[in-house]
Amino acid sequence: MRHIAIIGSGPAGYYTAEAAQKHWGDEVQVDVFDMLPVPYGLIRTGVAPDHQSIKGVSKRYETTNSLENVRFVGNVMIGDDVTIAELQELYDAVVLATGAPNDKPAGVPGEGLDNVFGSAAFVGWYNGHPQFAKLNPNLSGQHAVVIGNGNVALDVARILAKTPGELAGSDIVAHALHALQKSNIEHITILGRRGPHQIAMTPKELGELSHLERACPRVKPADLPAVDEDLFLEPGQRKSVGHLRSFAAIPELFRADKPIEIEFDFFASPKVIVGEGQVTGVEVERTALDSTGRASGTGETYVVPASLVITCIGYKSSPIPGVPFEESAGRFANDEGRILPGLYCVGWARRGPSGTIGTNRPDGFGVVEKIGEDIGAGAGKAGRTGFDKLAEARKLDVVTFRDWKKIEAQEEARARDGAPREKFVDVGEMIRARGD
Repeated sequence: MRHIAIIGSGPAGYYTAEAAQKHWGDEVQVDVFDMLPVPYGLIRTGVAPDHQSIKGVSKRYETTNSLENVRFVGNVMIGDDVTIAELQELYDAVVLATGAPNDKPAGVPGEGLDNVFGSAAFVGWYNGHPQFAKLNPNLSGQHAVVIGNGNVALDVARILAKTPGELAGSDIVAHALHALQKSNIEHITILGRRGPHQIAMTPKELGELSHLERACPRVKPADLPAVDEDLFLEPGQRKSVGHLRSFAAIPELFRADKPIEIEFDFFASPKVIVGEGQVTGVEVERTALDSTGRASGTGETYVVPASLVITCIGYKSSPIPGVPFEESAGRFANDEGRILPGLYCVGWARRGPSGTIGTNRPDGFGVVEKIGEDIGAGAGKAGRTGFDKLAEARKLDVVTFRDWKKIEAQEEARARDGAPREKFVDVGEMIRARGD
């Protein structure tokens, strides 16, 4: 029997558990650990609440967890409750699937001002992550600036712009919905250092901006390259740029009916976040691209008004004591998933924050192949039996998948009309919802 511990119950973790079960069948036991009492990681607290179809992938992970040789071990903090070294003594392989939950610093003076947030914090706030539930952003001003040209920047801008009615079928948490209902934001600027051809925004997410009830996107025609240059783009990128071209062509008469504007400000590099205590603006430098597509400053600067700033510039993993870490890349040091003997990583913990949710599936299957090469038939370790003895000795309050289903039922029961659930945003509330 082989015993595998997976740290992290998001997509990377569950795809790895699925791969292990398919690879070895009944000859493997897999324990999927999480610091929270609830599973699914990024699916629960990272995917936009109005993207319910994407969140539906959790049903696949539930199927994996219904197998007798795969179990969820929630409410266990690695490092505090149990160390990596202790898990390595118990399991043939330990796989880090912790994702990249931390914001990369913007590296811009003024990022510590009030009402300046990283996207991990801001998205966690409206998605109900216990770590960020009390963030309390001030939405009383009129100008929001979103720094970044990826899908997360689009998610943030879209959520800020949507009406309560447009969010009715989402699982946005109550405290965020109430704050957004009272929001005074009228202008959202999306800043990007480079141009339309360099965006990391996908067609579907860009296209959603065309259908907002009270918001209209704006692109300056002068920022767009010549149309024939689009022919050199990949099909998906070409379609994304096509959306930007359609935004630039929206007539002013149509804009007059929309009280909120989402403006794309390309070739704009943030230099200073301005304010005294509270943010009031972002000073940016106009950029130009060289022949390789690299942006450099032109010396021309201006200030974009901002009462709220959200930086969406990427994420990094959390280091773990004793585990080699590449600080510059924000991930664990590894060779195609191998870190040290018996210790592996998958997903963003391995690659850094890149790829889609589906990218984690081949990643998980690939690392299981390597584990198979390394551990053979297993070393006769104690596995989950050994962990259960350790947990009992330390009086750990472990949350099982059956417990999670009770929590989930409570969340569904307290949902507002039309919403799939109302999440608990406090760990203590989650534990109490489990019952006895």
